[in-house]
Amino acid sequence: MSSSTAPVLHWFLPTGGDGRDPGGVTAVQGRSAGATRRGAGLGYLSQVARAAEQAGFAKLLAPVGLGCADPWVLTSAVAAVTERIGFLVAFRAGLAQPTLIAQQADTFRRLFGDRVALNVVTGGDPVEQKAYGDHLPKDERYVRTGELMGVVRELLDGATVTLDGRHVRVREAHLTAPSVETPVPLYFGGASPEAEDVAARHAEVQLLWGEPPAAVAERVARVRAKAARAGRALRFGLRLHVISRDTSAEAWQEADRILAGFDPAAVHASQERFARMDSTGQARMTALHGGSAENLTVAPNLWAGIGLVREGAGTALVGSHDEVARRLFEYGQAGIDEFVLSGYPHLEEAYRVGEEVAPRLRVLTEAAAGKAAA
Repeated sequence: MSSSTAPVLHWFLPTGGDGRDPGGVTAVQGRSAGATRRGAGLGYLSQVARAAEQAGFAKLLAPVGLGCADPWVLTSAVAAVTERIGFLVAFRAGLAQPTLIAQQADTFRRLFGDRVALNVVTGGDPVEQKAYGDHLPKDERYVRTGELMGVVRELLDGATVTLDGRHVRVREAHLTAPSVETPVPLYFGGASPEAEDVAARHAEVQLLWGEPPAAVAERVARVRAKAARAGRALRFGLRLHVISRDTSAEAWQEADRILAGFDPAAVHASQERFARMDSTGQARMTALHGGSAENLTVAPNLWAGIGLVREGAGTALVGSHDEVARRLFEYGQAGIDEFVLSGYPHLEEAYRVGEEVAPRLRVLTEAAAGKAAA
């Protein structure tokens, strides 16, 4: 992000359910864990979407996985009850052919305009991949992802594509009268060298999980250089949770409440499951806390506690609204252009982050732009 450009803020659609806690909780202060859980029904998720839209977020990320509702079906339903907010629809590369994926995205943009982007997920849990019927090893999954992204990109841009790849084979594939005036950007995540190579060649936005700013800056610089060698330029996004309150003490009190509610058995089971994964990004998240609740603050205002029970993005910015805005600004200075944020529960926290943190981040960005112009 340049000092004169405000970062784009997106929100998360909790399609696996929602509540005050990330999951893996037990009874706390006489309150059962189930008492605060909210099902991922259309009514509630539509509430979250409308709250995020009203709070000014640009897109909603709809995740993909066995624990989530199907993102295509769900986002199509939610898009019909919202007006402006976009949808970052995740799909698992290799579980559908690229022509079908491009057709789904093109249908979405025909119905809802420029409100769709694609989040390409290679998959990092071999057990889950096999449950979907995918038995490729990690290195081959990335080969397939790159081939698929290349075909999807060309199809959405209106080309007719023939490819005899290692995993993707299509002949004279095309979309019928595609809506090419509405671009569909490809977002992509992954921390391994293979993932970075795919991002450099095929993605418009490379998504990272919330590591300390120095580690994020290092990764941004490395992938940016790879993209430049391929004659391309990338944007970068960061996936983070947020615990933002009027005061720092209140925010950390909420983090402590969340941590106190974790069932040790759930933490142990989660860490065992994460250890079996072949995801480099998950390994980097786990390394921040090592499976222990000690020393969870891994950088100023960056808390790794959520990663004890939640796979994928496991860090949260914790602090006052001013502190959280400052940390987001610092990530922007490290090269982050977009943020995919979330908070528990997602309905209330969408308003809180949109109304309290986002304006402060804009002020910081404008002030930096003024200094740069002086």
